Amino acid sequence: MTLGLINANPVVREKKERISRPDHAPHALDPLDIYDIVRDIRDPEHPYSLEQLGVLSEDSITVDEKLARILITFTPTIQHCSMATVIGLCLRIKLKDCFPSHFKVDIKVTPGSHADEEAVNKLLNDKERIVAAMENPSLRQLVDECLNSSEL
Repeated sequence: MTLGLINANPVVREKKERISRPDHAPHALDPLDIYDIVRDIRDPEHPYSLEQLGVLSEDSITVDEKLARILITFTPTIQHCSMATVIGLCLRIKLKDCFPSHFKVDIKVTPGSHADEEAVNKLLNDKERIVAAMENPSLRQLVDECLNSSEL
């Protein structure tokens, strides 16, 4: 989807090396666990991951395992990013597929990073709007493409 790019020249960062943890070492769920799950989601507009575009970082994720809450705050590459809702949907669907339904997931844009911050946050945290958005075949296909991109 390169027709009419909103941000034709994004800043692309190096991917961080993955930190491997022994499978046998139990630990509490932490932001790095979540980051490893979502870092490779492809941007809907570019052939880069959300990590490479600086849309996500470990610091933008908060986990409270006792309350079963995850908060992801992401930063669109530009203030008028029309793909912010798609990025948020990708994050939500990916986490929904990885965690039990009792986990509460909040997804928000970083304060001050998007011109329509309030509207984007409202949409990304409204269950009915999310269900309706995912019933749109074109939008569902775009989300699936972003989620099913292999290691970039």
